Amino acid sequence: MPNIVFMGTPAFAVPALQALHHALGVRAVVTVPDKAKGRGLTLQPPDVKTAALELGIATILQPTSLKDPAFQAELAALQPDVLCVIAFRILPRSVYAMARLGAFNVHASLLPKYRGAAPINHAIIHGETETGVTSFLLNDVVDTGKIIAQKRIAIPDGMTAGELYAALMPLAADCAVETCRALLDGTATPMPQHDDLATPAPKVFRETSVVDWMHNRNVVRNFIHGLSPTPAAWTTWNGEPLKIYRASYSDMPCPAGQWTITNGCLIAGCLDGSLMLDEIQLPGKRRMMSADVVRGYRGSLEGTFQ
Repeated sequence: MPNIVFMGTPAFAVPALQALHHALGVRAVVTVPDKAKGRGLTLQPPDVKTAALELGIATILQPTSLKDPAFQAELAALQPDVLCVIAFRILPRSVYAMARLGAFNVHASLLPKYRGAAPINHAIIHGETETGVTSFLLNDVVDTGKIIAQKRIAIPDGMTAGELYAALMPLAADCAVETCRALLDGTATPMPQHDDLATPAPKVFRETSVVDWMHNRNVVRNFIHGLSPTPAAWTTWNGEPLKIYRASYSDMPCPAGQWTITNGCLIAGCLDGSLMLDEIQLPGKRRMMSADVVRGYRGSLEGTFQ
């Protein structure tokens, strides 16, 4: 059996771990340490660790630092043929160079488009109609290594980042298995990326998720969907932050930057038309359809977003 070491953390990486283990066998898993969560600050394992335990993978390493000599000694002792990395940390050369046949990452975009921490969000925000996953060999510059495989998927109109995240998970799993097989068989033909076509996909934060209503409504809608469900696009409505998870085009008139409640719907004005805010969340409340929020609303029926 080949010595495959899998590195990953969140749910996005789990189908790939499962597929690799069933297809080729995974010798060991590297993930982040358990974290204290909830009111009781109970230690919770990352999703990849939970999946590894369920698969019966005995060797699970959870280093605090990938540069820790003790961790690197443990990894070297495994004599990895291939390192498969999905949704994990940036690997130092001293780690990725241990793989006899190669270390690769599966990235959630069609590289060189959307290099960075949030490719799924930015694909939606920028109105892409197609995206996919890319496997590439690791080097010293993040997301720039030679491409081994790509798999494509259409982005339906109105899809949110959360929905695209789920749709890409099985695609990433297929790509991981295909790439591992190619490296093990010696059939991989890595191709360099075209750096002049690269676009950035930096991490998204709450501070950069405020809706600017002075854009065309398709731009605003893509922005909302590209940040749904997290960190969630938001605006200030009646003096309170309002998270917006989904919006649709509306024929109801409303000036840009303003809102109105019409026929039981919360309507937001953009530069060239209006949007119906379909799913929203107020502080201390659960995520709800806006029609349910409006039904119990007793305030002004129009105003300006702040």
